[in-house]
Amino acid sequence: MSFFAILFALLIEQVRPLGAHNAIHTGLRVWARWVSSNFDAGKPQHGWVSWLLAVAAPALLALGIHWALALTLGWPAAMVWSVLVLYVTLGFRQFSHHFTAIRDALEAGDETRARQLLAQWQRVDASELPRSEIVRHVIEYSVLAAHRHVFGVLAWFSILAAFGLGPAGAVLYRMAEFVARYWRYRSRMQLQPASEALQSAAARAWTAVDWLPARITAIAFAVVGSFEEAIDCWRNYAQRFPNDNDGVILAATSGAVNVRLGGETLKPVFAPTGSQGFQTAGMGAEPPLGTASTPGREAEVAHLRSIVGLVWRSVVLWMVLLALLTLARLLG
Repeated sequence: MSFFAILFALLIEQVRPLGAHNAIHTGLRVWARWVSSNFDAGKPQHGWVSWLLAVAAPALLALGIHWALALTLGWPAAMVWSVLVLYVTLGFRQFSHHFTAIRDALEAGDETRARQLLAQWQRVDASELPRSEIVRHVIEYSVLAAHRHVFGVLAWFSILAAFGLGPAGAVLYRMAEFVARYWRYRSRMQLQPASEALQSAAARAWTAVDWLPARITAIAFAVVGSFEEAIDCWRNYAQRFPNDNDGVILAATSGAVNVRLGGETLKPVFAPTGSQGFQTAGMGAEPPLGTASTPGREAEVAHLRSIVGLVWRSVVLWMVLLALLTLARLLG
């Protein structure tokens, strides 16, 4: 059932992507703000209680509806529910328009436009970036966005669905990423800011939740890319990045397509906006990269097409594995 739920969700999302300011994401943003306002008292234990409530409650609600539909209407209704949840939590179209617009600008030779689009996407100062650095940052942010919007969701959904927990894993993963980013954003707005204890709890929980999916994504990139180089880069360079999980993904990506990643980060430009929803926007507010860099060729526009191929081959790999597991379960 997981295979068909993911397949249908991806197909629907390609045909009709979810809008950036949809009611569901707005409601989840209101929920996260309400939890922090009412349960965040500034102490570590309050931070963890707030995080559990903000993240676990939506996941348990998704699980409860899944079980209720399965018991009353049967597995087809439960699968439809899983498709709906995945449609909200999973999808390329929630970020790919940024990547496509910047790539088109670079291919047209309009580097000024590419810098503007990168700055708008990640809330960073890209005004003085040379062409190769524009490409490098686009690759880094796009790969991380693909992981958080697609592969991380697939990993947690597939794992928990195998234990009969339906779409709870997808909700857990996306809410964990969202609240860590959103509460950090609220603290910068100075409008009902989240406490340091709450931000710390959310960041630590997100690191733990993303630990396994990040390594699954890195393995997938190695399998569909240059395997030996990806594994070697992972072993020798992942630990040089400040964020361990992001470092694993970026190092594996670097080896898989032979491109140099890492280096100077862009200066964040904080601008209060209502767009801090489920979409992974404004990651530049807390740069995932450090000054270390991996070996490989200087980033070129051609590498952007290589990254697209790498990501889509990884999706195919996921779907083939899930199809085989589904077939084995049906025949067994």
